Amino acid sequence: MVRNVSIAEYEAVPRAVLAVGNDYPAGYEREPHSHRRGQLLYAISGVMLVGAAGGTWLVPPDRAVWIPPGIVHSMRSTGAPLGTRSLFIEPEAIDGLPEDCRVVRITALMRALILEAVDLPLEYDMEGRGGLVMNLLLHELRSLPTVPVSLPMPGSGPLVEPCRRFAEAPDPHASIDDWCRGLGMSRRSFTRLFREATGLSFQQWRQRACLMAAMPRLGAGLSVTTVALDLGYDSPAAFTTMFRRILGEAPSRYFRHAAEGSLSHAEA
Repeated sequence: MVRNVSIAEYEAVPRAVLAVGNDYPAGYEREPHSHRRGQLLYAISGVMLVGAAGGTWLVPPDRAVWIPPGIVHSMRSTGAPLGTRSLFIEPEAIDGLPEDCRVVRITALMRALILEAVDLPLEYDMEGRGGLVMNLLLHELRSLPTVPVSLPMPGSGPLVEPCRRFAEAPDPHASIDDWCRGLGMSRRSFTRLFREATGLSFQQWRQRACLMAAMPRLGAGLSVTTVALDLGYDSPAAFTTMFRRILGEAPSRYFRHAAEGSLSHAEA
């Protein structure tokens, strides 16, 4: 059983996949760091924000973020205590994985495998049951669906500072014209530059920024009405429409599923 340890102590263990579980208090922050191995960082409870060059990734319960080998990243828990389970994977153990960070949905099979892997000894028998569990994990890793809960940030140029300020205090009513006036740019130049810098339209990016601000509050138990009005939405219905458009279901249903998933982890 490998719990609440630093992977730096174990990276040299001669196994292609290592599984580690950690629990953190609300508000915990991990400074920027990197790993020689690739990491699948899985939130079994709570909400975390993972930052790396080019963006910030929101990781709610029953989601994970894939972090390729060598990528410098930070992590922060928000709103409530955070429980994580991580897989650390040797770079040559599997091919075809993304070369950039992304959030993925954890399937029921993958969740069961990860929970089982954390309870295996570090130097599990590669020819026995432990080896079979880890091999199946690697196989399933390739097929995990990507979830659009990242907020890509410009790496340089005039959009860096306004995007940072907006991400800290998003406004669902902010318009392209407002930003154009502030930057002294034409609408055409702004929309072209914004998509080049973030990969998204301004409207898509604005909605994701609002979602990023809302998720930790919803995860901490605040009502949809409170969060929607605090963010400046005209009504809870308008906020729910945005939430459903990005994540596929209403906030109440989404967090009910997350709570049910957390209960199953606790029972396991």
